Amino acid sequence: MTKLNIALLFGGPSSEHEISCATAAGVMGAIDRQKYNLIPVAITKSGDWQIGEDDAAKWALRKGNLVSVEPNGSKVSFATDGSRELFAIDHQGARTSLGVIDVVFPVLHGPYGEDGTLQRELEAVGVAYVGNGVLASERGMDKELSKDAFVAAGVPATPHVVIRLQDWMNDPESALEKVQLLGGLPLFVKPARAGSSKGVSKVRSMNDFAAAVETAFKEDDKLVVERGIEGREVEVAVLQGRGSDAPRVSVAGEIIVTGRDFYDFDAKYQDEDSVQLVIPADITAAELQEMQSLAARAFDALGCEGLARADFFLTKNGFLINEINTMPGFTPLSMFPSLWQASGISYPDLIDELIQLALLK
Repeated sequence: MTKLNIALLFGGPSSEHEISCATAAGVMGAIDRQKYNLIPVAITKSGDWQIGEDDAAKWALRKGNLVSVEPNGSKVSFATDGSRELFAIDHQGARTSLGVIDVVFPVLHGPYGEDGTLQRELEAVGVAYVGNGVLASERGMDKELSKDAFVAAGVPATPHVVIRLQDWMNDPESALEKVQLLGGLPLFVKPARAGSSKGVSKVRSMNDFAAAVETAFKEDDKLVVERGIEGREVEVAVLQGRGSDAPRVSVAGEIIVTGRDFYDFDAKYQDEDSVQLVIPADITAAELQEMQSLAARAFDALGCEGLARADFFLTKNGFLINEINTMPGFTPLSMFPSLWQASGISYPDLIDELIQLALLK
């Protein structure tokens, strides 16, 4: 059997660079080497593509040690003739073919990798890729656009308002008036287009609101302010259906945070003792069915392909969707693959399924 050439893209210029490297480590360690020839392409924080080391241990996430891509003098680029051939260029400009790429597996999180920019580049060279297309990536990355799409599709979303940097600088009073209509504290201030809780603050007093806004604007020039929700944080993983089949939705998982204000970056990646991931979540069969239905509807509302993770709050009045993540964390211990493992799909089989879905595009 001829192996397929899979280019694994990771790293990138966003603030989630190191998490992308950890995700790549998971894929490197689990992909079926009998079926796939893996070609790691590491992207530096300045956005340069280069040859990456095929070493899961090097890129793995360790407490207190976030690994990043360091420039190594090589360059990697696709041919521009539609051949899908990938080339390595050394420091003297000599080109070496890395082969014709069958599928790109991008595991970049945040801006560039998850907002449609990379997807446009891959479509320009005519190569198949894992995951969501340009439009779904743009919508999924933007909390304003995604929440608008959810509401239009009849999926209840968390109450929120949007503040743009220019409006905040020119007329902060009007922005504060909109915030007051949310109905009180606590509030969550979030960059509209960032992930892994980067730049997110929980505001318990309006005296701290301006500082939270400043923190969010360091990540993006648009932010959303959400009213704090009393409810359980529950999530499901979604896979695109084959052919005309409906999206497939996993069992539910619950995030229980102790000793921290909320599920922030450190809780996700550096302080595992503060977080308990409960899979399957302790919800009724009817609640699971409703949650799966809402997740599938939200997946379709954004036009998603491949994969997504849908995050909800389960309140006394029912479910509210918080967001859809179009390239969720993908280490073997991350919520997305863990949910599928509990639903009967192993981590290596999940990687295989995503590659096969990419080939069907």
